[in-house]
Amino acid sequence: MTVFVLATHNAHKLEELRRILGDRLGPHQLVGYDGPDAVEDADSFEGNALIKARAAAIFTGLPAIADDSGICVDALDGQPGIHSARYAGTGDDGDNLRLLLRNMEGRKDRAARFVCAAALVDVAALDSGTPFEHTERGVWPGSLLETPAGSGGFGYDPIFRPEGLDVSAAELTPAQKDADSHRGRAFGLLVAVLRARYG
Repeated sequence: MTVFVLATHNAHKLEELRRILGDRLGPHQLVGYDGPDAVEDADSFEGNALIKARAAAIFTGLPAIADDSGICVDALDGQPGIHSARYAGTGDDGDNLRLLLRNMEGRKDRAARFVCAAALVDVAALDSGTPFEHTERGVWPGSLLETPAGSGGFGYDPIFRPEGLDVSAAELTPAQKDADSHRGRAFGLLVAVLRARYG
């Protein structure tokens, strides 16, 4: 059995990842992270996910899993993108959501997509001269609602309508969301790599 650390202080993400991975994690265990925050200064989701995973792997000595995710809006040239969690400058989900809705007022093009990059870093491989690093990307296409709907999920979920559905992401059950979300897609690919490497 291998213990992996999830490089986040976000309790929602730890809970969600444990649900998403579930039995697919096999004999392995996923634990929370209590180390210092890394400075996420990359210009891509993959870059920021690797920064977080590297920091957690070095701090704990355990193989680390991390993700960086956000919402990309066509009418705003892909913004908020990698700045999604800090979009309003307050770190508050509600403030971020309200700012995005204000910036979308009067815009007819509501196309948007959630993007998640999932990373795995194992510094134990440094014995061979370099750490093991791998990333996968998941995309969840959809559109933005004009007003929030639903009380589930977190972040921008109440204003995101997944493609092919007539409800917001916040109106889905956890199982429905896990099966199709950007995070579910990215980590579904990553866990296959994890199992191939660690058994």
